[in-house]
Amino acid sequence: MTADRWEAAAFKARVDNVLQEFVAEEAGQVAAIDPLLDPVARELESTVADGKRLRSAFCYWGWRAAGQPDSDAMVRAAASMELVHAAAVVHDDLIDDSPLRHGRPTPHIALRGAVRRQPRAVAAARSLAMLVGDLLMSLAGQLFATSGLPAAYLARARPLWSLLARELIAGECLEILRTGSLPDTSASLKVIRYKTAKYTVEQPLLIGSALAGGGKLLRQGYSAYGLPLGEAFQLRDDLLGLFGDPQRTGKTTADDVRGQRPTALLAETWRLADEGERERLGALLGRRDLDEQALVEVRAVMRRVKAPDRIEAMITDRVEEALAALHTLNAPAPATAALTTLARSAAIRLS
Repeated sequence: MTADRWEAAAFKARVDNVLQEFVAEEAGQVAAIDPLLDPVARELESTVADGKRLRSAFCYWGWRAAGQPDSDAMVRAAASMELVHAAAVVHDDLIDDSPLRHGRPTPHIALRGAVRRQPRAVAAARSLAMLVGDLLMSLAGQLFATSGLPAAYLARARPLWSLLARELIAGECLEILRTGSLPDTSASLKVIRYKTAKYTVEQPLLIGSALAGGGKLLRQGYSAYGLPLGEAFQLRDDLLGLFGDPQRTGKTTADDVRGQRPTALLAETWRLADEGERERLGALLGRRDLDEQALVEVRAVMRRVKAPDRIEAMITDRVEEALAALHTLNAPAPATAALTTLARSAAIRLS
């Protein structure tokens, strides 16, 4: 990546190097405490082995759009966003009882081997996974604080970390509280905004801006760009969750229906369905023994009422809203080009 051209693969490689080196060192220190901790240390490293690094990219370009130059220290600070994401994913998979992520067993499944001889092995593995997620969030703050950026820069961004954690946890709690309730699109969009949209796009941008000393107008522009784009990202995730190819997504396709999660896709399906379709959906949503034939039936109802088309339109509207806001920022041309590319890669993807 040069100062004038966004090269996603080159940036991802820089972030990957930071994460792998940092987490490997931390995992080694955990394992050094006792050999029994080796499986926990391995899961720590596994959580950062994959990812598109979108959150770190938004943080980095939040810095660059404020007029700051490329910086290895800034890349380290931006990489901390991926540890926030890793922590959120571990906890989310635990809450949702999801068995797969990136085609591999999730930590609460993988760690069963470490406690297989215990009388309550499943519960013990879930407890270990919870603690892995907690440690990842702690490590995110550590990587940020030791990034190498000046202390005065870091102090400007520190209040935003509390906001990020508060809103992320509030969104996760909202999803839990609304799971199994009558589907409602506006409620689902609120969950999306707080659980995913903010910490995926808006808050990384705002943290980058704060580090760079960006002003109020820039912050407002970042929110106008980041919130709709973050919502588009999660709406795409909802579609992929049920209609995506598991070979590409690395996840099962039954989780949202089996868990009766408050996704916008399910809410729009319910809103558009007739009485008979709602009755059938009501018999299928939330069933733990949901099989592939039942999933086929749910997808058929969704297609009949054109709910996926409605979600696609919502994604398109939000990407257009984000791009319109971006072009009011008067950011340097490389930053505008990068954030335009990131908007499209966040909302238009296969995994």
